[in-house]
Amino acid sequence: MKHFVLDTNVLIHDPRALLQFADNEVVIPIFVIEEIDQFKKEASERGRNAREVARMLDGLRAGGQRLSDGAALPSGGRLRVASAARAVPTTLRESQIADHLILMVALDVRDINKGEPTIFVTMDVNLRIRADSLGLTSMDFEAERIDIDELYSGMTELAVSGADVDTFYAQNTVALAEANLQSNQYVLLRDRDNGSHSALGRFDAVAKKLVPLKKLRDSVWGIRPRNKEQHCALDLLLTDEIKLVTLIGKAGTGKTMLALAAGLQKVVEDQVYSKMLVSRPIFPLGRDVGFLPGDLEEKLNPWMQPIYDNVEYLMGLSKTERKNGRSYQELIDLGYIEIEPLTYIRGRSIPNQFIIVDEAQNLTPHEVKTIITRVGEATKVVLTGDPYQIDNPYVDATSNGLTTVVEKFKGQAVAGHVTLSKGERSALAELASNVL
Repeated sequence: MKHFVLDTNVLIHDPRALLQFADNEVVIPIFVIEEIDQFKKEASERGRNAREVARMLDGLRAGGQRLSDGAALPSGGRLRVASAARAVPTTLRESQIADHLILMVALDVRDINKGEPTIFVTMDVNLRIRADSLGLTSMDFEAERIDIDELYSGMTELAVSGADVDTFYAQNTVALAEANLQSNQYVLLRDRDNGSHSALGRFDAVAKKLVPLKKLRDSVWGIRPRNKEQHCALDLLLTDEIKLVTLIGKAGTGKTMLALAAGLQKVVEDQVYSKMLVSRPIFPLGRDVGFLPGDLEEKLNPWMQPIYDNVEYLMGLSKTERKNGRSYQELIDLGYIEIEPLTYIRGRSIPNQFIIVDEAQNLTPHEVKTIITRVGEATKVVLTGDPYQIDNPYVDATSNGLTTVVEKFKGQAVAGHVTLSKGERSALAELASNVL
């Protein structure tokens, strides 16, 4: 049997981490419980998870089991809350720092269970280093981690015969029954004998065939795709049957602009949706400016300014029109656009709307779940972001909500994903994104 000692941050990240260690022993230091108790009153994701941990532990002891002796887990293992520690390094024993006290318990568990592996589990890289220096085996919590370098891109390339490419152009379809493809995955068919002879389509998993992308004879609110990835993104955004779209890309690839253009097209021109709801997490870049005065709209303005800039660009306003007072506010006043802070989205049911959540890489998996489960009938959700630009200290490139959604919804008929790699903002922006 192995003994896994969990740090506070593991349970705050995912309360169900208690159930992720099969039939082994899970040990929670009493000092972890004390730390979690400090967070339980917070009206935040951390507070919600702290309360969930407390409920789960209380449920385990409700059947007459004592947590100090070990309570049976549904996974077949046991959970024990460890309190006192025996012989440990003096520097840890005399310290009142929570991390040191938790390490103290982990060392004690190791010494009691000689001959059986003891692993200290923490998401704090510095604490793993300290554990290693004390001769304690440590590991990161990886139950929900995704290898960012192997993240599903939504696109692939297949080498086929020239006849297959010609068939696709002539009949707007070609059978790909034997191909190992995901639903709504984009496929570049390339002639194996002539590399310049190619075709681009989207895989229909039900019919097991490739279907053509939407033909964009006219621009989408003044926007035309500049590369094949942007064309694929617009195809997802403009296809009403695909209810969940994720767009990942570095700065300047056009993910937010494409989403806004498609949303305005569907709301204002096509009138498929009643409104476009735009939101983004509020995390400052660099040092925060502190309290902002004014009403809710005035407080949100600094955070939403990138959205406003893109909308005004799509409106094609001239300098004279801006001087005369024309702005994005026109679309808000007409009821086409609503700006909503994510803080207030819990509890809502949002029907028949085109929802865009920008900078979604700053959301936790639970926060993304909260947003998607608010979706009502005939609503479409678009999540955009860059996993390499995260401002939220509680998630990283492998554990954020955006990458989690990409992997969990891969292959679902109602979902689609495209990774945008080519910057189109400017030559300087593209260079900075690549070299800095």
